[in-house]
Amino acid sequence: MKASILTIGDEILIGQITDTNSVSIARHLNTAGITVVEKCSIGDERTQITSTVERLLGTCEIVIITGGLGPTKDDITKKTLADLFGCRLVQNETVAAHVRQMLAARGIEYNELNQGQSLVPDRCTVLFNAHGTAPGMWFERNGRVVVSLPGVPFEMEHLMQDEVMPRLKAHFSLRQIVHRTMITAGLAESMLAERIADWENDLPPYLKLAYLPSAGVVRLRLSAYEVDGARVTEEIDRRFEALRKLIPHYFIGFERASIQELIHGLLTERHQTLATAESCTGGTIAAKFTAMPGASAYFRCGVVAYSNEAKHDILGVDPETLSRYGAVSEPVARQMAEGARRIAGADYAVATTGIAGPTGGSEAKPVGTVWIAVATPHHTTALLKQCGTDRGQIIDRAGAFALGLLRDEMNDSL
Repeated sequence: MKASILTIGDEILIGQITDTNSVSIARHLNTAGITVVEKCSIGDERTQITSTVERLLGTCEIVIITGGLGPTKDDITKKTLADLFGCRLVQNETVAAHVRQMLAARGIEYNELNQGQSLVPDRCTVLFNAHGTAPGMWFERNGRVVVSLPGVPFEMEHLMQDEVMPRLKAHFSLRQIVHRTMITAGLAESMLAERIADWENDLPPYLKLAYLPSAGVVRLRLSAYEVDGARVTEEIDRRFEALRKLIPHYFIGFERASIQELIHGLLTERHQTLATAESCTGGTIAAKFTAMPGASAYFRCGVVAYSNEAKHDILGVDPETLSRYGAVSEPVARQMAEGARRIAGADYAVATTGIAGPTGGSEAKPVGTVWIAVATPHHTTALLKQCGTDRGQIIDRAGAFALGLLRDEMNDSL
């Protein structure tokens, strides 16, 4: 079963908003065994909407549309679809009553534009939108389905979950699509592929492996399409268990697991504590921990020591060390970690100091040079990493490398 996702709105094409709707819709469809073969975005233009929907219906059984259902003149999706499917716009009293009630609760006048929200194509199935004024619409033609949803993400999400997916499952005979993702860290994509080559070559033909690298992490996704879900899920679990035994040191978890969650679990289990001392990463490492519920049990403090004065005054870094080696150096990274551990009374502390750019680099220390250190109850370990040339990329990679080093040091202390 194939589907396409069409997002409508000039604001998407000019980069004014980010299209998150197609991501959510694709997840819903894939979970139900429907393969998304195309996503596209177009503007609020009648001819383009009509031609694009017709084209997509030529290749897919299902087309999901979002956007263009508001009350203003630039929102033309409803009228365009009504014409495409040979419908008249008629008043729907249920929608009208709901719109009046919602607007009254917000103190908004029920004017002519808002009244237009209750007009729906007479040959569509109306999908009740409990969270907004624009109803969803379900059209059928020659066994194919077009669904039009509002572009407001939380309205779209509720309609997909409560109305669209149950109807699609009832309308079509669906087989499952199975995805399972293992999270690894500590091996670059090429090195990981080399390490697991025999395991990969032994996979059955119906299991497809994808490598999905990001900062400090490589995700390994196994997928199977239009299969017996229960049987294939068991097989994927068995294959991943064999892989986990091949790379135990690099295994983080499954699906959306992260290194910080793994460290969070270790610290909580062991009743140990953590502090951070960050320069070039600007508090992003601390933020990863404090974003998780329960971090107060172990997270003592985070220091963003951006200047040399802060490194000395707060963390106790020796001014002579700063003068002799520079802020971006192994001795300074070590002293930052040790100082954070000392002032916080923590079991572990992680520190970063580097050149995030775009200026400040030199031949000896180019932009992207980052020193990372972890202080433990027994010793301090430092690591030099080159984290790229883009400022955002450098911060992300440095943070990921720092978490990886902390994880390694905690594992070694077992």
